[in-house]
Amino acid sequence: MSQTTTTMRELVPDDVVEDILARLPVKSLTRFRCVSKSCNSIITDPIFITKHLKLNLDQSESSMSTNTHNGYLLYTTEDKDSSSSYKELCTIVCNNDRTLTQVSRFEIPSFFDKYMIVGFCNGLFCLASREKELCHIIYLWNPSIRMFKKLVATRFNRKHNERAAIGFAYDSLNNDFKILRIVCNAMFNESEAEAEIYTLSSDSWRKVVVSMESLRGYEPNIGTICDVWGPFKFYNGALHALAFTVGYSFILSFDISDESFHEIMMPRNHLDEVSINFTELAVYKGLPADFVFAPGHGNELGGRILCYIWVMEEYGVAKSWTRKFVIPMEWVWIGHFFGCTNNGELLIKNASGLVSIDPESQNQNIFAIEDANWVAFSANSMESLVLLDGGSFITQNVYTNREGGREEEEKKNSNVCSMDDLGGASGSGGGLGSGSSGDGNSRATS
Repeated sequence: MSQTTTTMRELVPDDVVEDILARLPVKSLTRFRCVSKSCNSIITDPIFITKHLKLNLDQSESSMSTNTHNGYLLYTTEDKDSSSSYKELCTIVCNNDRTLTQVSRFEIPSFFDKYMIVGFCNGLFCLASREKELCHIIYLWNPSIRMFKKLVATRFNRKHNERAAIGFAYDSLNNDFKILRIVCNAMFNESEAEAEIYTLSSDSWRKVVVSMESLRGYEPNIGTICDVWGPFKFYNGALHALAFTVGYSFILSFDISDESFHEIMMPRNHLDEVSINFTELAVYKGLPADFVFAPGHGNELGGRILCYIWVMEEYGVAKSWTRKFVIPMEWVWIGHFFGCTNNGELLIKNASGLVSIDPESQNQNIFAIEDANWVAFSANSMESLVLLDGGSFITQNVYTNREGGREEEEKKNSNVCSMDDLGGASGSGGGLGSGSSGDGNSRATS
């Protein structure tokens, strides 16, 4: 038997073996790492990880064109039995007949309790904290392979009211994952906004210029920005967020490949005579859109809310903004609008639970999902091996003591996270995006 196996291995070239492995799912590959040292060496090689990622991206795009489903819904569930904000990360596929099929379910590590998901792509999740003492700590997490990477951003010298807006995206032109972080004071007449970007390939932070004087000299310099409403939304190769200066608001976009800032003007007078509750950017049927939620006027609405949907018909052209719909609906709290599905239905959490609302018919569909906290929609869902060559492994023991795991993380929030220091996640099913070598702890560089 040994001689036969050796003969077969000699007959199959290494590149063919790699090609076969690159087409296997992540769950199988993680098991094959234990077969031999040579298998483990192949699977953890950055070149192989990149190849596997690109093949999965191609396969994902191909499946989108078949229209066999209506996209994927990702959500976290609340843990009512403890002080934890999150318990599990779930992915379900929205079938064309409006049924739901679970794709994956992962328990979330306890040391993420003080962090929220600010972005995800290609199997990788980015988490950040709203708490001031932790706002410079960011995590990248790949639940499919139970790996994470801890990043330490710059602690800018701010006196008070510091706010950080974060964007996370995959740069397909340069085959790299990037995090944009903009810090401002959320007060008028304060110091200028500062920005930095992290690239996974270099495993480092560097400052980026946040001035657009060359693009517009008649409007306020973006350096005087007083607030940015993050997290950023990724669309058309750029990250987008609402930004505010004194008496002026606009969409701040950041091209993820050439790393340049741009301004996109909002619809003219679109907020006139509207008492805003909150406003959110999202993608509506493949186009950028602004969703304005405002209290309804008149007794006939009875405390309900109005949603004004403005769509930019031509990207970057201010005159192409068009008000498509004004939808009366049950009251929606800030943070409870989660974007749109492929067919343009709004994802909202209201008194009925997690629902989707068709803006044309105004019909409401209630999802059979309980205790949903964070919710997001994705046209595709994929797993990847990213972080396998440079992250820290998450072990199982954290779930035996969630409080202990969190306290230990707070003590170590500037140190490398190791498999013995912190506990981890267990999951079932497939994963929910090239990696670099590193120690799991990236510090800022200017």
